[in-house]
Amino acid sequence: MNASIAIQVLPKVETDSEVCRIVDQVIAHIEQTGLSYYVGSFETTVEGEFEELMELIKECQYIAVKSGCPSVMSYVKISFKPEGGILTIDQKVSKHHR
Repeated sequence: MNASIAIQVLPKVETDSEVCRIVDQVIAHIEQTGLSYYVGSFETTVEGEFEELMELIKECQYIAVKSGCPSVMSYVKISFKPEGGILTIDQKVSKHHR
């Protein structure tokens, strides 16, 4: 594993319930990839290989649009270490969970 991303998908729709419905579709797609992921209140973190994560970012945009929003904005953070050895989700957050 040589990368992790944090992605926040913001569908441009009218209601909060529509935002949640579309974001749920995006998260379901992330889950289906089999990659390790963590859903936070503002963004979802995913671990994997750089190329597959870049493809996932693209797919998340299309999933949101196919789920019914006319446009989508996304904020993405990328941690990339070509030789591998990035900090895992567990290393970053497990000590903070109650």
